[in-house]
Amino acid sequence: MSRRFSEISTRAAELGLAALFAAVAGLAIADSLRIGAGWSDDGPRSGYFPFWIGLILLLAALWQFASALGMRARDRTFATREELGRVASVFIPAAVHVAVMPVIGLYVASALLVAWFMTRIGDFRITIAALSGIATAVVAFIVFEIWFLVSLPKGPLETWLGY
Repeated sequence: MSRRFSEISTRAAELGLAALFAAVAGLAIADSLRIGAGWSDDGPRSGYFPFWIGLILLLAALWQFASALGMRARDRTFATREELGRVASVFIPAAVHVAVMPVIGLYVASALLVAWFMTRIGDFRITIAALSGIATAVVAFIVFEIWFLVSLPKGPLETWLGY
């Protein structure tokens, strides 16, 4: 397999991250300008501080972009295909967890995530993983909902149980 498809260079990773940060900075700046980034009679408007944070982030992204373009060691490997696969094996289930949380609730989603990681990465038996996931969700529910009185996103199961 050629280097082109088996690994990512450090330069490419630096350029990609700089572009991502520039995009986030652009969103922050645009939204700050939309809601007002200046001063009013009683002080700074809602977008004043986010505007400046966005501008600083944009400047840092541009600095990083220029730095990456001038890198001398262009052939250094940032990550191989196998390493990226291991990152994806954690990132994808975590992203799914976040995506399903509004639908099934935090506690059920977290129980499923714990069980998934225990079976797929930890090689635990499904019964142990399921019990651990349920125990994690129950403990989190007790700590946040009962002790700290912090309401977290709930799904149909909690509604059915009367919470």
